Amino acid sequence: MTSTAGYLKEWQAALKAEIIYMKRIGSNKYRVSNGRRLQRGEVYTYFFDTSMPVKIPVGSRIKVQWGEKTTDGRILSSEGKNVIIELTENLGDLLSELTLIYDPWELLDELFNRLEEIKSSKRKRNRIKRLMDPSMEAKHPSDHFKSNVHELILRSKYNPVTYVWGPPGTGKTYTLARVAANKYFKNQKVLVLAHSNQAVDVLMAETSLFIENKKRLNEGDLIRYGSQTGDALEKHRHLTSQQLMATHHQGLADQKEALLEERRLIKLDLSTSFSKRDSNQLIDIEKKLGSVMEKIRQKEIEFVKDAKVIGTTLAKAARDPIIFEAEFDIVIVDEASMAYVPQAAFAASLGKRVIICGDFKQLPPIAASRHQLVNKWLREDIFHHSGVANWVSNGTLHPHLFLLKEQRRMHPDISAFTNKHIYYSLVGDHPSVGTKRNDIADRKPFSKLASILVDSSGAGQYCMKEKNSHSRINIWQLLLAFQLVHEAYLEGNRSIGYVTPYRSQALLMEQFLQEVYEMELQSADITSATVHRFQGSEREVMIFDSVDSTPQERPGMLLIGKDSDRLLNVAITRTKGKFIHISDLSFIQSRVSKNKILRALAEHQLSHQQVVFPNEIGSWVKHMHPNLKWMYARKLDDIKADLETAKNSIIICLPDSTHISKEWIQMINERKGGVELIILSDRSVPQVNGVKWGGKPLSFPFVLIDKSLIWIGAPLEASIGVLPPYIAARLQSRLIGDFLLQQTDMSDQ
Repeated sequence: MTSTAGYLKEWQAALKAEIIYMKRIGSNKYRVSNGRRLQRGEVYTYFFDTSMPVKIPVGSRIKVQWGEKTTDGRILSSEGKNVIIELTENLGDLLSELTLIYDPWELLDELFNRLEEIKSSKRKRNRIKRLMDPSMEAKHPSDHFKSNVHELILRSKYNPVTYVWGPPGTGKTYTLARVAANKYFKNQKVLVLAHSNQAVDVLMAETSLFIENKKRLNEGDLIRYGSQTGDALEKHRHLTSQQLMATHHQGLADQKEALLEERRLIKLDLSTSFSKRDSNQLIDIEKKLGSVMEKIRQKEIEFVKDAKVIGTTLAKAARDPIIFEAEFDIVIVDEASMAYVPQAAFAASLGKRVIICGDFKQLPPIAASRHQLVNKWLREDIFHHSGVANWVSNGTLHPHLFLLKEQRRMHPDISAFTNKHIYYSLVGDHPSVGTKRNDIADRKPFSKLASILVDSSGAGQYCMKEKNSHSRINIWQLLLAFQLVHEAYLEGNRSIGYVTPYRSQALLMEQFLQEVYEMELQSADITSATVHRFQGSEREVMIFDSVDSTPQERPGMLLIGKDSDRLLNVAITRTKGKFIHISDLSFIQSRVSKNKILRALAEHQLSHQQVVFPNEIGSWVKHMHPNLKWMYARKLDDIKADLETAKNSIIICLPDSTHISKEWIQMINERKGGVELIILSDRSVPQVNGVKWGGKPLSFPFVLIDKSLIWIGAPLEASIGVLPPYIAARLQSRLIGDFLLQQTDMSDQ
């Protein structure tokens, strides 16, 4: 058994290895321009314009690079598309452009320092020992629980460490909020922590709502420390220090708002025309604002010290002495499965008792370095390292693990798979969830079905590795997914998620939606993201695109690797009422072993008659978007008409060792005069007039007319492995056109 000193030593080594790696791969860099010097003296203040908002916390240390010169500085202001920075060196009065460099590993440095301080505290070391080795006897009563809330209250009352396993939709926030409220009613000091701002906001809002409904909330007793802008706080502004300032120190609050508005107007003037008068005014305002903000900061410290329940992020807790120098009766850590083990240990050291809540069947923490200690401590969660998760694998629950075992989020036809294959049949459905979700499942596409596999088998060889990132992209499945988004939207769904393991696919879909679906995005919550970004959220309809297909030899490690079951679990369990899975079924059955969760999902949907086959595309596509139409690839009338409209260029991609028909050759030769023809092929095509030969073709055929009108899957005879119903996609998209050119090294053509 490792000693606490041994843990601290290894954690610090892991953090140091991650910091060194992050430094090696580089800092976050921002291009800033039109720099004007505002002040001389021991430090030099500069005002810069930016092309996009610079999201660096005020007060952060930075570096500035100008040509071969680098100097240190810090952020004074970062709002909108301008930034004010303070430098220790004079770079002149005017600067055309330079690079601002921010080191995101500052937070890891702070955590490292907190671990160093823990070494001198026996009390904190003992708390960490109990967290890492929860082998002490469970002292809470073992029966007569009235509810989940009651059981967790008793567990956390009698035991120094309580682990809570909260699978998706099982009421984790509801339960934790009521436990926090119970501790508040008993006049205990409570610290609520989580990995993300959103999770802190939601948990604090739920806690406040419960206490308000009991009419027992005293102003200032609950405070959300840190971010004040989350959506969950809109109806709970009393939780924020801003609201407390407005109530108790209105003069200071008004002075701050007036100075901010005056500064905004002057900065607006500086962005259009620089004047010394405006520059001097801005310097004076910055001085006044700095003084006011310091007074507000001191008042905020008083608010936090007086509060009974404080909510903040793990990162802020590690860098702010108001938190890490305080002592709490109980610490509640939400999203613990996403936190580094050293973060969870630091959190546990702050309180007499700790509740660690999360789901170790969802995605683990993310780290960049491949150092063995990083792999050990920063890529696996506290549930596994404490041994709590291992008990579940052996068929029983650890005495200090409390399972929330009734889900209310997913339609039962969706949860049936995860309950059996992920959660060992330990989690069931609340009796009401089927009725509540039927209205979503009943909507099109695929009315009356809650779980569906859309099989893309036989469409062609569309899966490629993106040239720059080597992340995978599948154009055919991306277009199928867009069609499903469109169908769902027009049938009244306003909460739609598109999720995929691959960053490049998610980004391309996000950009495509912005290009052709801009108005719809304004009226609905339609999001494209990787699985990692979706963790912690939910949608009525989720479309999961596995991407992988031919000509790739096998699926990527994201889908078949060590954490693939967690990734797929997150993708599925974001869903409320309709889960649509887009995959090449034949590829999965031939290239994925039966013990992998992706294969299990496909086989589950197949055995439950939840599969829509390729020849059924004509039955479920009801609403074609003007920019995307599905056409019968053997009918050439429409593509012939498009070829005749070409004004500048026609680019045709013919995969290796394929050909085109006489009809195609005739259509190409009849193009307008002056229209450039480029063919991507590994062999010449006879009888084609005036052709230029491009580079290596992609694995699927396409025709690109004037760089924006695209036929995907045409010419049909140039497709490899295509099966009926011989569908091609007619697409109007400059974005996709540019993407295809980039992949063929023709972006300059």
